[in-house]
Amino acid sequence: MKQKSKNILKCFATVFTVAILFMSCDDDYERVGEEAVKPIFPQGVAQNFTLVYTETLEPMSTQDSAYSKVIAVLRSPVSEDFDNQSFKFRTFPKGLVVDFFDEKNQKSVIQADYGIVYSQTNMIDLRGNVVVESHDGKKLETDQLYFDRKNNWIFTEAAFKYTNPEDGTVMDGQGMDFNRDFSFFKAHKTFGLMTIKEEE
Repeated sequence: MKQKSKNILKCFATVFTVAILFMSCDDDYERVGEEAVKPIFPQGVAQNFTLVYTETLEPMSTQDSAYSKVIAVLRSPVSEDFDNQSFKFRTFPKGLVVDFFDEKNQKSVIQADYGIVYSQTNMIDLRGNVVVESHDGKKLETDQLYFDRKNNWIFTEAAFKYTNPEDGTVMDGQGMDFNRDFSFFKAHKTFGLMTIKEEE
């Protein structure tokens, strides 16, 4: 009988020790990098996406009708809508093309391999083979470009190439900002070959 109770006591002690051992093994590994990021999913995905931005010349009430003018048309093969996040945004993982129209209805075009539109800040982040062509033939090529829609201001810190066929200049540089119609243009650093057409 004593031997049997000793065996039961040993089994109980073993089970108790193993249970404490497992409970003391806590996962205190600190996750960093990609494994720390929780996956997020879009609330909607659109294919062959086209979005037309319009504005009216005068403010309207809910009962008014007025002439509206197209100011931009955004086209993309795929659009992913992440408005279900606390910081809302929309991505264009397969690239996008945006046609802008000025006051005279002249079209300028921006295209990129990838784009993000941040709804709350009115910022657009364009990446990969970004090309901006104005209606008068001016052309900007860079790897990344930001567009502040609220202020109609475009800027980058990346290397760029700017071609102006009006005066025959080609400028390479790093970092620049300008307004949408290229009437104000500021390059932060220029280098390489710049050709300037001489006056006769």
